[in-house]
Parts: sequence; C-alpha cells; structure tokens
Amino acid sequence: MARKMLIKALPAGWDVEITQAGNGVEALAAYRAGKAEVMFLDLTMPELDGYGVLETLQAEGLNSFVIVVSADIQPLARERVKQLGALAFVKKPVDPAQIEAILREYGIAL
Repeated sequence: MARKMLIKALPAGWDVEITQAGNGVEALAAYRAGKAEVMFLDLTMPELDGYGVLETLQAEGLNSFVIVVSADIQPLARERVKQLGALAFVKKPVDPAQIEAILREYGIAL
C-alpha cells in the first residue's frame, strides 16, 4: 500500500521505469541490475532494513540518488541516513510537491 501511495506521489510527467522491491535484499538486487538511478527507500523492511541498504551502498561505493521515505521522523534517524549517503528524508505520507522539489533540487530530469 505504501509503495502504491509513493508511486502516485511521483511527478505525473516523469518518464521513468518503476521497479519495486519488497525488501532490502531485492532493492540491492534491483540497483545492481541497473534499475535504481533514483531509489526511494523505506527504513522498515524485512530481510534487510533501509539502514542496511544504505550501509551496503556506501561500503560498495555504489552510486544512486537515495531518498528515504519513512514514518520515523526522529532527528537521529534523519541524521543517520544523511551520514549514510541519502540525499533527502521525506516523512510518510508523502507530499507530491516535496518529492518534485527534491528531484528538481538535485537536477533529476522530470
């Protein structure tokens, strides 16, 4: 349900192929398959949580625009994901205008 809501919040004219992952292991596999130039990442996932995904991306020197989307809005969570390389932190439920502003800020073509 959360993924469907996020997809609906993406800019309408954004011409992208959307790949979904049900857990952190699947997210890393999609990234390694070249399907995650921009990754929207939840912190709470089975098998490997969002922090684990960010740690793996950082350790392997992998490169992706990562935007964390989470209901956990504690300052420590925000600080930790930024230290692990996330570009932005968006609280659930997502605001489409905020998503678009972040994408534009980082020069991601819409």
